[in-house]
Amino acid sequence: MNQIETALTNVITWCVNAGWNIIGAILIYIVGHYLIKVAMRLTSNILEKRKVETSVKTFLLSFVNITLTILLIIAIAGRLGVETTSFAALLASAGVAIGMAMSGNLNNLAGGIIILLLKPFKAGDFIEAQGMAGTVKAIQIFHTIITTPDNKEIFIPNGALSNGNIINYNVNPTRRLEWTIGVEYDEDYEKVEAVIRRLIDEDARILQDPAPFVALKELADSSVNIVIRCWVKGDDYWNVNFDMNRKIYTTFNKEGISFPFPQLTVHQE
Repeated sequence: MNQIETALTNVITWCVNAGWNIIGAILIYIVGHYLIKVAMRLTSNILEKRKVETSVKTFLLSFVNITLTILLIIAIAGRLGVETTSFAALLASAGVAIGMAMSGNLNNLAGGIIILLLKPFKAGDFIEAQGMAGTVKAIQIFHTIITTPDNKEIFIPNGALSNGNIINYNVNPTRRLEWTIGVEYDEDYEKVEAVIRRLIDEDARILQDPAPFVALKELADSSVNIVIRCWVKGDDYWNVNFDMNRKIYTTFNKEGISFPFPQLTVHQE
């Protein structure tokens, strides 16, 4: 009977201690989670006051968040009775194995640092890389997030991004537009060029330096192809492109300038 009472007492004592440990771990999680949010908010405010670039800011915030979360996990494990020295040793040994298994992520971390140092793009730039195109939303530790024109978010690994080709459409303030317009062979080229140059002069968004370029590009099978090249500000690129297409189509019809259709002449003997 005494053995049963002793065993029962030990079980109750263990349950009480375990209960307090669990309650303590929960409290540590709640307080730690709150402190992490406060620390993240303070860090964000400091970076904003120092006017740190958005790309660098998102990278640092992601790094701070991961570091503080790991420290919180260690604190919770210690409260649950796991020796922190043993836990640290376990993390170290596991880190080697995980590091070997996650060598790609280490490559992505290095890629993220390279991107921040070399700055091939920053948050807000429209880029094309790894077969994707979109606006850079954030540069995180392992991935860069871009938002496509149809509002999809794409996560591109920083390692591949730093080692691949990147087209940045926002680096230079101006961009060149080019159209190739086909007209029928019996059209007066001088008239067609005059109409095109009039449309160019009427659009104030088209820059005059460098001067717009209009020339007869080639005598194709079914059309006389005319090339048009103009420079515009980067922000005006697509609007000018679509507007000029519409103006050329409408004006050519009004001026009686005909667009060609593919033709095939058959000679019968």
